[in-house]
Amino acid sequence: MRWGAESGAPLDGIVVADFSRVLAGPLATMTLADLGARVIKVERPGTGDDTRAWAPPSSKTGATYFESVNRNKESVTLDLTDPGDLEFARELARRADVLVENFKPGGLAKLGLGYEVLAEENPGLVYASISGFGSEGGRDLPGYDFIVQAVGGLMSITGDPQGEAYKVGVALVDVLTAKDATIGILAALSERNSTGRGRRIEVNLLSSLQGALANQAQAYLGAGVTPTRLGNDHPSIVPYQLLATSDDPLAVAVGNDSQFARLCHAIGNPELATDPRFVTNSARVKHRRELVQLLEDGLARAGATEWQDQLVSAGVPAGRVASIDEGIAYAETLGLEPTIQVHDTDGNVTGRQIRHPIIWTPALPPRTQAPPALGEHTEEVLDWLRQTKSKTITYTPQSAAHSQVVYAQEGPHHDSRP
Repeated sequence: MRWGAESGAPLDGIVVADFSRVLAGPLATMTLADLGARVIKVERPGTGDDTRAWAPPSSKTGATYFESVNRNKESVTLDLTDPGDLEFARELARRADVLVENFKPGGLAKLGLGYEVLAEENPGLVYASISGFGSEGGRDLPGYDFIVQAVGGLMSITGDPQGEAYKVGVALVDVLTAKDATIGILAALSERNSTGRGRRIEVNLLSSLQGALANQAQAYLGAGVTPTRLGNDHPSIVPYQLLATSDDPLAVAVGNDSQFARLCHAIGNPELATDPRFVTNSARVKHRRELVQLLEDGLARAGATEWQDQLVSAGVPAGRVASIDEGIAYAETLGLEPTIQVHDTDGNVTGRQIRHPIIWTPALPPRTQAPPALGEHTEEVLDWLRQTKSKTITYTPQSAAHSQVVYAQEGPHHDSRP
């Protein structure tokens, strides 16, 4: 599908200038692209986004890390230390509905691409800045997911209580931050339909992590309890953890007393449901060790897969620990269609990716353009930028999905990221 073609997608007609790299920013902009926006990714000549070199593993078309967050985009290479290329970058920002960046705070402003300057020329611009620790006291701190997991407290509650702290197995804080950025961008675009003006939104990894700590953070704020590592145990619910079987561990999530009673009957120990030590959740939390031992004695009679089938049939949430490939296969058996095929510009299939998780009714055909080669669209985008120079852009508020954009006609006129 050519960009600009009407597809009925929610963000048709929205132009996103993507000055971000690595994970949080690119995931946010890929989400916007999946929803129909035209995303133009600005990259360094020669090297591009750092993640193009983050391999192995690699597919036949490039590093899988880069590919995971960059489908449905156009790639243009611009040297922001070159005056001519910098003017193209400014023109792109003037035309954009959304600009996303994760330069070191203040870095783009030094290049004349800060929000205050651009908002004068493009008052409807939604300008999203992503950093590690915000633009005040933490502005000079490098923002790496692993470091934020450590200093933000997530690692203190992740891992074996008798062992060392662990990071989560994916860059979860980057992913959370991307979703927060996307929420902010969509809200600002919605507001613009009424006001005609954009906003600057700022998100940072530390705040996104703390916003996701949910009950763990509130345990400290509301009750003065500082959570610690419990391995796979839950601090407030039992059993809600991995339990041993005759072969592999089994995840069991009992959220109420009736589920607990069904679990006890399923494993052949119905008397546990009426035992005073276990009859309520608070009692089960108090007597966690005794209960877990009794449950595992019962579960030792069969393997994890057999128990999963039996417990799920009995109405008890349970599942064996699967690998990622097994998880994808499981989603397929449930009819969730977890993957899509992506295509090059000639329509050839280049690989599979996890699809955007939203399911639409009526159905919204997914965009399936493969991640771009470095600079693949440079000439096309620069030709577009040359066609009409803009200085002042006026957005007419309306209740429709997109604001009208009027471009004022006019004649031709070092990366500081961490």
